[in-house]
Amino acid sequence: MELNSPIRELKGIGEKTEKLFQKIGVYTLRDILLHYPRDYVRFPEKKYVNQTAVGETAAVLVRISSAPLVKKTRRMQITTARTEAGGVTMQFVWFRMPYIKNMLKPGNIYVFYGKVIAKNNDLAMEQPAIYTVEQYEKLENNLLPIYPLSFGLTNRMVQKAVKQALEQENLLAEYLPADILEKYDFVPYREALQQVHFPDDMEHLIAARRRLVFDEFFFFILNMRKQKEIAQKEENPFTFAEDSFVEELIEKLPYPLTGAQKKTLEEIKGDMHGKYVMQRLIQGDVGSGKTIVAFLAMAEASHNGYQSAIMAPTEVLARQHFETFQANCKLFGLDIPVILVTGSLTAKQKREAYEKIRLFPNAMIIGTNALIQEKVIYQNLALVITDEQHRFGVKQRESLTEKGIRPHTLVMSATPIPRTLAIIIYGDLDISVMNEVPAKRLPIKNCVVNTAYRPKAYNFIQDEVAKGHQAYIICPLVEASENSDCENVTDYTEKLRSQLDERVTVACLHGKMKAEEKNQIMERFLQNEIQVLVSTTVIEVGVNVPNATVMMIENAERFGLAQLHQLRGRVGRGDAQSYCIMINGSDSKQANKRLEILNKSNDGFYIAGEDLKLRGPGDFFGIRQSGIMDFKLGDIYQDAEVLKQASEECDRILEKDFSLDLEENFDLKKRLESYWEDRAGKLNL
Repeated sequence: MELNSPIRELKGIGEKTEKLFQKIGVYTLRDILLHYPRDYVRFPEKKYVNQTAVGETAAVLVRISSAPLVKKTRRMQITTARTEAGGVTMQFVWFRMPYIKNMLKPGNIYVFYGKVIAKNNDLAMEQPAIYTVEQYEKLENNLLPIYPLSFGLTNRMVQKAVKQALEQENLLAEYLPADILEKYDFVPYREALQQVHFPDDMEHLIAARRRLVFDEFFFFILNMRKQKEIAQKEENPFTFAEDSFVEELIEKLPYPLTGAQKKTLEEIKGDMHGKYVMQRLIQGDVGSGKTIVAFLAMAEASHNGYQSAIMAPTEVLARQHFETFQANCKLFGLDIPVILVTGSLTAKQKREAYEKIRLFPNAMIIGTNALIQEKVIYQNLALVITDEQHRFGVKQRESLTEKGIRPHTLVMSATPIPRTLAIIIYGDLDISVMNEVPAKRLPIKNCVVNTAYRPKAYNFIQDEVAKGHQAYIICPLVEASENSDCENVTDYTEKLRSQLDERVTVACLHGKMKAEEKNQIMERFLQNEIQVLVSTTVIEVGVNVPNATVMMIENAERFGLAQLHQLRGRVGRGDAQSYCIMINGSDSKQANKRLEILNKSNDGFYIAGEDLKLRGPGDFFGIRQSGIMDFKLGDIYQDAEVLKQASEECDRILEKDFSLDLEENFDLKKRLESYWEDRAGKLNL
């Protein structure tokens, strides 16, 4: 077998199971090895039913006194068993598993593992896992990997596939130079993969993760540095008039620009008028006004007879940009064609859009990744802007810039990153920082509360809706999980509908929905046809809904501070006072300390800096700071020190052996050559 061998070459994976794996992006052995757990659950100590509580995941000692009962219904067979301890009764239920009756022998003691629920005034467990006492004692206090799944795929199926792939020792050869392994005391590559999937204990897991995070950063930076050296600064092929066009537009705005917006525009204009092609990142905090800066830069291109294009990560956001840009052209009295290109356009609409792009050499073109399709042929494309750039693979961004003759490139990100880290991550770009919020925006009022506050929060949301406003509620999971007590979108939506007035329309949104369905829901929310939207973090990069005034985040302790700041930025975009309610479902003092940073500040750059100070080596369960560059494990905030180490080692190696031709770097070079195996423009080591 090879790393590129299809997943079906593993035992027990046929055509049907292969398709289930493909739904989660696993096609090859490499994919399954890099399909890391999203969390880990520690098997708890054994206890009796009278020691359990509703809501906890428990391992219950059960003596089987009589054979379980099997009841047949029209739809399925239901197997039940009961036990009692200290006057407390617990019922165990298995659906469509009649063979359980023959597995459980009267008189024997077993351990049933699952989530304790309340059912008919008794305690209950549904579909509990069954172990002998000896089997469970081997697992007790071990860490169980919990993988991202899709419908039909179980955690056990993924574990089995990973174990088989790890047995292919020839595929897991070491490639980092020996001096790096020794310098940082890194575990070997095969051991790191083994321990990140099936850790012996927390210490081994932390060491494994640290090694794999280094690898992600190291190869990303190594590739970026080599590309930067290969690609010399290109001369600017475009001619821009030295006039005050942009300044005159700024004078017509109904509000003043911030100092940061003005400075960024000066830097962009200087690049576009300069000797070399622009390669610039706008790093703007949430609500700092990046969109008007993008519009003015594109207007400058149009004024000089050139086309410009902006690529947004979602159709809804692209459409909103389209409407905003049309309104701006009307406000400024500009006769500039604004063209929309998205995947959901009809064939006729697409043909009309392509024809307009061909006819108007000064058009502003707005769209999603549909902008990089072969049928889109640009005329004189001088400026390319990617919005929320970390949501796009590098290949997608390169494809758009290749549509023109060396166009100027502007990248926009709303993720605040401390400058020292930004220079490493975006080493090939000049950086503009927009860290001011327009004066007209009221600061968001924040509060961090525990779960007992929920009824008050629901009443508050009801009052805001009565005033004509809207609300977001964020949950960390799409659906209930046997291995997590976190709130999930599916169940929460139903629960909320029963809590709020029936006149309030509640809908849910999550990443497993089809793009068309997500777009329809966001459009309805934008039109206030939906008042409360229960969602996962898919709305982190979303549309501008000025009418939304409440952001409520369940299990806030499960998110990184940068991500929470992004979510909070979905409100506070209109004239009304907005609020962010963070529900802390943890008793951890550390979680409270982290959330208090957000409670006290709305400054994303301050928050990112403070968060760096608080991160510890084991603080990575369920916490994802950002999606920057789509690293699978690495997080530039909590792994800032590893990022710096990777940067230093890249510089040291390339300074000595830029072509990686020395024998000591042979394995490294082979690994780098296969670095960009990205089917969908995503990072894949």
